[in-house]
Amino acid sequence: MEFLQTYWLDITTTALGLAYIVLEYKASVWLWLVGFLMQALGIALYYQKGLYADCGMEVYYIVMTVYGYINWTRRSRKAALAGNSQQELPVTHFESRYILPWLLATLSIWFVLWYFLSHFTDSTVPIADSFTTALSIVGIWALARKYLEQWLIWIVVDVVSSGLYFYKDIPFKGSLYALYVFIAILGYHRWHRLMHNSATK
Repeated sequence: MEFLQTYWLDITTTALGLAYIVLEYKASVWLWLVGFLMQALGIALYYQKGLYADCGMEVYYIVMTVYGYINWTRRSRKAALAGNSQQELPVTHFESRYILPWLLATLSIWFVLWYFLSHFTDSTVPIADSFTTALSIVGIWALARKYLEQWLIWIVVDVVSSGLYFYKDIPFKGSLYALYVFIAILGYHRWHRLMHNSATK
């Protein structure tokens, strides 16, 4: 009983996270609903564990979840009205015009978050916490746009996050993110096939 009281948030968000990554792998629009629930609980979990950048990141995730759902379904509604059989938002490459702006934004956000966590909080992991947060900002945006390369971004985030969560005694979440790395590799190849199949239609 004490174990469940200690780890219930970790266990619940881990279960939701597993469902989320499977739905993302399948490119299912239902991932946004599961993500919303996971992120709402994640705010409480990360605040409790002193991962303040991750806590703030969950708020951003919730906003991007709404955007992602709208972006993924808007094309479906338009295509249905037009009688188009290809209703889903297609998987595409990360547009080259966004690379430099997002790179500069990520580095800037990383520095700002690191400075804030180092000087204004009791965070013991300001570098790693701010890094995963900064990189995740572009990752969730790329997912909302259904870019193939979002998987590559998440592989980096997941590797660092897994180690970070084990260090902060969030073992279920740490294990989940280790699994995420494997699924992200599979997801990249699956989305690549989906993009190729869509292009040949």
